Amino acid sequence: MDAPPPGYLAATVERRLDVTDDLAVFWLRPPEPLAFRPGQYVTLAAPGDAGRPVKRAYSVVSAPHEALVELVVELVHDGALTPDLWRLRAGDVVWVRKKVVGQFLLDAERTRHVMACTVTGIAPFLSMIRAHAAARDAGAEVPDHRFLVVHGASRSVEHGPYRDELMLCAEGGWVTCVPTVSRPWEDPEWAGEVGRVEDVLRKHLDGLGWPAGEVAGYACGNPNMIETALGVLRRAGVDPAHLHEEKYFTVAEPAPEAVPAPPPAPSPSGRGPGSITLKAVPRTP
Repeated sequence: MDAPPPGYLAATVERRLDVTDDLAVFWLRPPEPLAFRPGQYVTLAAPGDAGRPVKRAYSVVSAPHEALVELVVELVHDGALTPDLWRLRAGDVVWVRKKVVGQFLLDAERTRHVMACTVTGIAPFLSMIRAHAAARDAGAEVPDHRFLVVHGASRSVEHGPYRDELMLCAEGGWVTCVPTVSRPWEDPEWAGEVGRVEDVLRKHLDGLGWPAGEVAGYACGNPNMIETALGVLRRAGVDPAHLHEEKYFTVAEPAPEAVPAPPPAPSPSGRGPGSITLKAVPRTP
C-alpha cells in the first residue's frame, strides 16, 4: 500500500475474528497511540480512484487505555470501502486517521444510562463500559454509573463476543444486559428475549425502577430503531436534553418492518441492519 495521506497512520491488523460471513471484529495496531474518548469514532481510509482515498468512519469498541483499536464491522457488499478492506488479514495494513472525533459521549450529568443498539451499534457503549470498569478496578473515585444495554440483532450469533462480555460485567451489579433477537424462528435454540430493541426497552427500564431525572438515554445503529427507542424514552419521562443518538446507515438495504412476522405454519403437505465498515455513517471524516 502507498504511504498514508496527510493526517493518517498506517495501522497493522493485529487479528480478526469472523462472527458471521458479513460480520467481523478487527483489532488494529497503529504505530502510535490514538487519543480518544469513549464513544468517539475513527476514520479509516484506502486508496481510491484518481488518487483520492476513500474514507469511512467507525465507532471504536476499545477503551482509551487499550493498546489495540477494536472495531466491530458489518460487510456492505456494494460499499465504497468495504469490499476492498474486507479482505484484510492479520499483518495487513489500513490507513487510520490520527484524530479521533465525535460527540456521542457518556452524559456526565446522569448516573443511569439506558443504551439501545442494533448489531454494530454496540461499539460506543462497550467503549464507555470498559473505560468505567477500568476506573473502578483501579480504585478511582468514580460516579455510581449504572447501565442498561439492550442489544438487538436478527439472530443471536450477531451479538458476537459482546454478549458474554456484558453478561460478565452484569455479575458486578452495575450493568444490566438484555440481548434480544427479532427473528427467533431462524434461531430455534435461542431462549432469551425476543423482539426488536424498541419492543422490549420499556419493559426492562420499568423493571429497574430508575427515576427519570437520573436517566440519560442513548440509541446507536439503525435509524428506524433510534427514532422509536428515543420516543419510548421520552414517553418514560426522560428529559430530551439527555437523549443522545448515533445513526448508522446500511447501503442498499430496505428499511426493516415495524414488526417482523414469522413464516406461515407448516401445512400437512410440507413447509410453507465502509476492509471494514460499520455501515455508512453520516459523520464527516
